[in-house]
Amino acid sequence: MVADISAAPRAAEPDPRSLTGGRPRRRPAAWVAMYHSVSNCLDDPHDITVTPGRLERQLAWLAHRGLRGVSVRELLAARARGQEAGLVGLTFDDGYTDFVTTALPVLHRWRCTATVFVLPGRLGGENAWESSGPRKPLLDADGIRGAEAAGMEIASHGLTHVDLTEADDRVLHSEVTESRRLLAGVTGGAVEGFCYPYGLLDERAVDAVRHAGYRYACAITPGPAGSGDFALPRIHLGQADHALRLELKRRLARVRGRALEAV
Repeated sequence: MVADISAAPRAAEPDPRSLTGGRPRRRPAAWVAMYHSVSNCLDDPHDITVTPGRLERQLAWLAHRGLRGVSVRELLAARARGQEAGLVGLTFDDGYTDFVTTALPVLHRWRCTATVFVLPGRLGGENAWESSGPRKPLLDADGIRGAEAAGMEIASHGLTHVDLTEADDRVLHSEVTESRRLLAGVTGGAVEGFCYPYGLLDERAVDAVRHAGYRYACAITPGPAGSGDFALPRIHLGQADHALRLELKRRLARVRGRALEAV
């Protein structure tokens, strides 16, 4: 015979505020990692390249701590449900072809997704905005569609990689609005994300991105007050980031304003 406990009094549940000095306990802060190129190129004056082996070890580090890399779109959707625990946003700026040839197989091995910020004004071109360092090829339209078909989020990095804080109104509109339109033509779907070139932004750039219809935008450091999801901070991960450095960056994410607070 099974006892009927439906009418039994419930034990009092502890008030979470009693464990935090009267304040509601905050959920663990999610964070977003920023990558660029993944290759074995040793000529890297701007610290934008990680080798495939280093990326493999970094993703393994996440997995061994119960974390999984996802696109920013997935991370924000999970955060809206209060389910972002265990997720880390992964982003790859500039849209280098080595994302498809080199990074993608590593991501698949660790069951990760990512957001790739591409430049529809430089399809099939190269990183000509860099004043030094090697020239690296950029994804063309087929490469972008291939990355999306592999489960990655495709988002805009502007048209040509210019500093939006120094752009006039015409250039700003083109870099933000026209890039979204062109990229939607490549992917055949809505483009939700934007990334400020060089991580540089101001209120004018934030307003332009918001009014262009994007859902969010990534920066590096937090943007002007009130930017919210239109200036999401990120943590740069490079070749030198081994386990100890990764742990330090993770712990300092909230302290240095590089974490996404719960909503």
